[in-house]
Formats: sequence, structure tokens, C-alpha cells
Amino acid sequence: MLQAGDLRKGVTVEWEGKVWTVVDFLHVKPGKGAAFVRTTLKNVIDGKVLQQTFQPNEKFENAVIETKRMTYSYNDEELYYFMDEEFNMEPLMKDQVEDALKWIKENDPVVVKFYKGKAFLVECENFVELLVTESEPGVAGNTATNATKRAVLETGVEIQVPMFVNEGEIVRVDTRTGEYMERVKK
Repeated sequence: MLQAGDLRKGVTVEWEGKVWTVVDFLHVKPGKGAAFVRTTLKNVIDGKVLQQTFQPNEKFENAVIETKRMTYSYNDEELYYFMDEEFNMEPLMKDQVEDALKWIKENDPVVVKFYKGKAFLVECENFVELLVTESEPGVAGNTATNATKRAVLETGVEIQVPMFVNEGEIVRVDTRTGEYMERVKK
């Protein structure tokens, strides 16, 4: 059990039947009245963020989030299957993997997060290398400007790339922002 006075950034707790990570906190001792703890909490399941104040002696159950390195295996229309190092398969619904699906393909490594043995989130690597499957042809001399064009990657996601990137090339993308980083030499 944790008390509100012990909350720190990154601590994960159960509150009102949900699991929250402390994003920010501030212990406040006003000139008059009792001290309190002002927090910013983020729901680990749905990402909802809220501001909440607590009395320093309020108690919380400590929530343990497990992370497991897994490999994306395949999907069968409704479920997406991930395999761990012991060859155990974990089926997940599309809404649990939707953000990561833009950046992963079969056999790519991912991190799956679990709470009480139930998977709730899939995170892909911060940088991935993907093939450009659709793009307008590059034109010689367009390397000096910061002009960009639309490109479709092998996972189906659209990003902006420099004018010199052509169909059939591999690019490195930052999955946190969706931005083109560089062209990968074969």
C-alpha cells in the first residue's frame, strides 16, 4: 500500500478500479489548512489524463505492470497473435494493437504490457525500417530544399518523405512522431 504523500513520477497505482501512472505530482503545504498532494495521472489502459488532489494519508494499492518482449506472428482478421520466447501465443484484439500496427510487420519485435496477467498494450520499437511501396518519382536536383512528398510504407501508413526518396527504397521512421529519419542503404 502507498500513501498519497509517497507518490512520485512513474509510480503506478490502482485508484477507483483503474490503473494509473503518476505523470506529475506536487506536495502543497498552504499557509492555512491541511497539506495535500496535487497530481497528474494517466490511465495506462486508455491513455486518459486527469488532474487530481489527494490528502497525504489517502492509500493506494501499488499496481505492477509487467512487460514482455514478444514477436508479432500473424493475424486472422479479428485477433493479432504475438509469441514470447517460450513459444506461447498471446492473442490481442485490434484496439489493443492499433497504434503499433502502423509500424510493425510479421516477425517484428514488440513489447507487450500486462496487468494482472492480461495484455493491454503493444509498443513497437522507437525506430523502424520500412519499404516505400508507393511514392511519386524523385527528381534530380530536389535534394537541396526541404520539400516533402507523400509516401506509403509497406504497412500501409502514409508519411511525408523528402523529394529524393523513391518507391522501393527503405526508410527509417521514428514511430513516436511518425517522422521520416533517413534513407537506409541496402
